[in-house]
Amino acid sequence: MKKVISGNQAVSYAVLSAKPQVIAAYPITPQSAIVEMLATFCATGDLHAKFINVESEHSAMAACIAASVTGARTFTATSSQGLALMHELLHYASGLRLPIVMANVNRALASPFNLKADLSDSLSQRDTGWLQFYCESGQEVFDTIIQAFRISEELLLPVMVNLEGFILSHTYEAVEIPEQKEIERFLPSPPPRECLDVEHPSMFGSTTDLYINFRYKMHQAMEKAETVCQDVDDQFQRTLGRGYGLVQSYECDDADIILLAAGTIASSCRVVADRFAKKGVKVGVLRIRLFRPLPKGPICHALKNTPKIAVIDRDFSPGCGGILAQEVKAIFHNENRKVPIYEFIAGLGGRDVTDEDIERIIEQTLEAKEPGEITWTGLLK
Repeated sequence: MKKVISGNQAVSYAVLSAKPQVIAAYPITPQSAIVEMLATFCATGDLHAKFINVESEHSAMAACIAASVTGARTFTATSSQGLALMHELLHYASGLRLPIVMANVNRALASPFNLKADLSDSLSQRDTGWLQFYCESGQEVFDTIIQAFRISEELLLPVMVNLEGFILSHTYEAVEIPEQKEIERFLPSPPPRECLDVEHPSMFGSTTDLYINFRYKMHQAMEKAETVCQDVDDQFQRTLGRGYGLVQSYECDDADIILLAAGTIASSCRVVADRFAKKGVKVGVLRIRLFRPLPKGPICHALKNTPKIAVIDRDFSPGCGGILAQEVKAIFHNENRKVPIYEFIAGLGGRDVTDEDIERIIEQTLEAKEPGEITWTGLLK
């Protein structure tokens, strides 16, 4: 069945199909429509889940943690300052190895106040122990939410699915929604796991001198995550006909330059790459779909022969620069490979990243001899 729906509605329909038992959430622009729709599903009986109205995003994550510890399949959604308010409890969720799924609608962090897209909110949570996916279309949003439940329940780690505010959350597209029996064939009921049980009392998250052992086991799960995510995506493709991989490579073989980005900017990059191809300049595009854990192998493979890489970050770490650029630099440093990486900051606070902006990025990178300072694209004079 196809529906013309927004990115936010794609999240809600996917959660409906996944049949969580507990949803706890607090509204925040531009995410509110997700939980409003889920609340309606619960009120009408279309979704048999406990919907918990809470007074803050901190409490929403606390409620999800409590529900997940008892074995319930759980979901929440947030954005920007709401995600920042959850920060403390994000560590609890991953440390307790809880399979919570959360949609984050990317929005700029204050201050000043801005309601539009910026990946800094989720990327600033990169060390909390959550897997992170970044989507490009409404269809990918739907499919990734379904995959996220399967991945989190296999790894016993929480998963964050990110979509850009307004650019994707409020854009309407045709989205294929599979029959429920097909979803359940791919995503059965949660497998048994250790959880709180009144008949068998136990303690979770207690004080321990074996803390390092628990962190090591989390690290092992993260190292396994890349394989699990790819296997789940492969099975999703076999079952439902669509797959995305961990990264998406476009015309990267023997490219003169490769543009690297996450999210919707990659769509514009491909359009511009096709224009340059007609002029005899081969431009490749590499989109990062899975950011945590960062799939180093697929990234290195896609970038193996390129003479220049231009990283377009819709995020910013003060005093450091673009987060994607720093991560890619670290990969190549560890691989002892010297590839010029040019850094561009663009689209912060939802600023349009136009075809002309991307053309200038390509031309500047092709003309440059050595990487210089970070280039800020789209500054107002």
